[in-house]
Amino acid sequence: MKYRGHVWKFGRDIDTDLIIPARYLKTSDPAELGRHAMEDADPEFVNKISAGDIIVAEENFGCGSSREHAPIALKAAGISCVIAKSFARIFYRNSINMGLPILESPEAVDGINPGDEIQVDTDKGEITNLATGKVYRAKPLPEFINNIVRQGGLINYIKDKVKA
Repeated sequence: MKYRGHVWKFGRDIDTDLIIPARYLKTSDPAELGRHAMEDADPEFVNKISAGDIIVAEENFGCGSSREHAPIALKAAGISCVIAKSFARIFYRNSINMGLPILESPEAVDGINPGDEIQVDTDKGEITNLATGKVYRAKPLPEFINNIVRQGGLINYIKDKVKA
């Protein structure tokens, strides 16, 4: 799968409370969660991004509490994928389950600047900085994980398998 968008860059240890503040966890409505994505890290974030944009972050993105609301909020806000040096394990799995592709690539994080336009190919594990032409490698998502993401998450993937 390919994604293309502008980069919004964040530092290390971006926890799930920064991704979606706990005060909004009374709902599981994706649209409502999306309106508040990254609000405590950047209050104007959702007003500045465009559909398809990409978050690039340092180490330990998604640390903190185990909440599926975090990847739902990012996806609903219009973020197409997240690239980081590393992810908290539970956030990694929650993202896949919710259909939000995520890739680890320390070199890409170091070489990409805020506002750069990048293209991500999850099948090949390639991240191309369209501003510089530099291509970075990330571990490609395994085919079964790509299939879950293509279906929009684990629930849709299972529904499709049951129908078949």
